[in-house]
Amino acid sequence: MTAVPPRVERFIDLSQDELRARLPEALSLYVTAMRYPTGTAEQRAPMWLAHMLRAGWRCVAALDAEGAMIGIAYGYRGATGQWWHEQVRRGIVERSGPEFADSWLDDYFELTEVHVRPAGQGRGVGEDLLRRLLAEVLASKVLLSTPEGPSRAWRLYYRMGFVDVLRHYRFTGDPRPFGVLGRTLPLD
Repeated sequence: MTAVPPRVERFIDLSQDELRARLPEALSLYVTAMRYPTGTAEQRAPMWLAHMLRAGWRCVAALDAEGAMIGIAYGYRGATGQWWHEQVRRGIVERSGPEFADSWLDDYFELTEVHVRPAGQGRGVGEDLLRRLLAEVLASKVLLSTPEGPSRAWRLYYRMGFVDVLRHYRFTGDPRPFGVLGRTLPLD
């Protein structure tokens, strides 16, 4: 017998307080979607809490009929001094020069997390989350990083008009290669 995939009943914007209250659920979704080991949620919780305090932070969730989270996406305005910004800047400057780095990193929204429960993947939930999240963003560009390799995420980002900014980059502390993708806003 095949399990029935979860159906999105509604999308909601989550405030900082609402995400804090639902953080265990959101992190469980994250760990499941990324197939990370048990214990990863506890390691990531402080980072998610710190991200909520950044300028321009926004969060959107997809909920099923019972109000359980099927998907989540969040991000904030990227800025000099933030760990991800500095890592990406260094990588772009090394490979493409400071002018190219400045052209991407001057006014952007960092799409930090986009996750959909595996049973709900491939049904447009990720795209709906992105469209809803980015519709209200006041920046000229959006940037994200994702592990290299063929995946639904890569297909989604390319289908939505993202382009390669930096490929096969290794962030400090993570042995996996990542791609950094970007596109101009607003979305079409």
